[in-house]
Amino acid sequence: MGAKRQCRGCGARLAADNRAWLCAACGRRDAQASCAPVKPVDFWATDEFREAFASRHFGRIMRAYRFAHTPALTQARLGRWLGLSQGHVSHVEAGRTPPSDLVKLERWARALRVPEALLWFRFQEASVESLQERRGRSFGWFTAGAPVPAVERVVGTPDVETLRAMTRTFRQLDNRFGGGHARATVSQYLVGEAVPLLRAGRFRDGVRRELFGAVAEMNQLAGWMAYDVGDVDAGRKHLRQALRLCKDVGDDALAAEMLAGMSHHAAFFRSPLVAVDLARGARDSASRTGLGVLQAEAAVMEAHGLALQRDSRKAVAVLREAEALFSAAEGSSVPEWLGYFDAAYLAAKFAHCFRDLGRSDEAEGFARRSLEMSEGYERGRLFNTALLASILADQRRVEEACEVGLAALRMAVNLNSVRTVTYLADVAARLAPFAGEPVAGELFAEMRAMGIVGSAEGQDV
Repeated sequence: MGAKRQCRGCGARLAADNRAWLCAACGRRDAQASCAPVKPVDFWATDEFREAFASRHFGRIMRAYRFAHTPALTQARLGRWLGLSQGHVSHVEAGRTPPSDLVKLERWARALRVPEALLWFRFQEASVESLQERRGRSFGWFTAGAPVPAVERVVGTPDVETLRAMTRTFRQLDNRFGGGHARATVSQYLVGEAVPLLRAGRFRDGVRRELFGAVAEMNQLAGWMAYDVGDVDAGRKHLRQALRLCKDVGDDALAAEMLAGMSHHAAFFRSPLVAVDLARGARDSASRTGLGVLQAEAAVMEAHGLALQRDSRKAVAVLREAEALFSAAEGSSVPEWLGYFDAAYLAAKFAHCFRDLGRSDEAEGFARRSLEMSEGYERGRLFNTALLASILADQRRVEEACEVGLAALRMAVNLNSVRTVTYLADVAARLAPFAGEPVAGELFAEMRAMGIVGSAEGQDV
């Protein structure tokens, strides 16, 4: 006979058919709480929860949570804890497609006090606050110095246009010379000029949404610059702030762009599960915009995450979706911030996917097409050239790989970018088995001189 189970609330013996951890009386008191109470570890250790978490469908987690109580929680009660209507809870629980918006998933998980270790995503920060709740406080994104003073004037269209012009200029510098050259200037401009505008609180008609979008774009650029110089934490912080700004004004398009960028970074740092989840969030947001190019971008980010998981079938299927979306959108107008995503950029992502799937022959064709890119993207040209060199190395075409690798290496002279070093080091790693061959000598000698590889690498020992 099994051990007698007792109510965690009052200690009373639980009925044999009561699978919950509280008696009926304590369960009713628990359900009447104003917010979800903390649950013991074994509350979550049921077959229903295990299946729900394995499905990665938060609606199923909601349902398992409700029926883990005796009596079962109503959808209305759960909705009050989650900040949702009863109908919304019902819709999420019954939905065939799992919710993919990571901001919502994190908010719901926190509201129900779900242990993070059980989730397929990670909490991004200590709390999720709207900008309305944060307004009036110092935005300590970059420095721990004195609070930024509020601006005592009405913010208008000229302010937004100035912000966008500055972002455009900084982005051009970033693309040409790498994030290390202008990052400090961008941070200073954000904290000294952009943030005070957000805190002004007075906007001309229609300006608030445009202003938040403009500051989000500059935050996005600051995030990319931070990643480019190896400051991962700052990069993540900037992109989260950009995403909050977009969400605060309901800008689905720009929110999708931020999520796609976060997925890109996750893939770069070899976190494929996170990359896929973020990309699916981007796809969900992009689907509400009607922007085919944006949907193609989100899809190809998902494909890259799947490729890193070596899921060839799903990755190729999503690549086909991305190609179809991009082709259907050919000739359509796109926001200025999405102008970089052209056929060459798409080809580069395809090349990454096929290379990471071990399909180097297909990857090579896309890598060569990626080099048909616009002027002004010197860093991107280095990335794509190094990508081609890595693919040639995988094909054991050593002489060609070294020739292309040298071309990429010599592009790095004027770039202040940690990511360029990562791309070049990857080429070196793939060519390492052939380092003793004379044809590789010049490449490895120049890599050693630039600090890409150590002094002993690429030499016969």
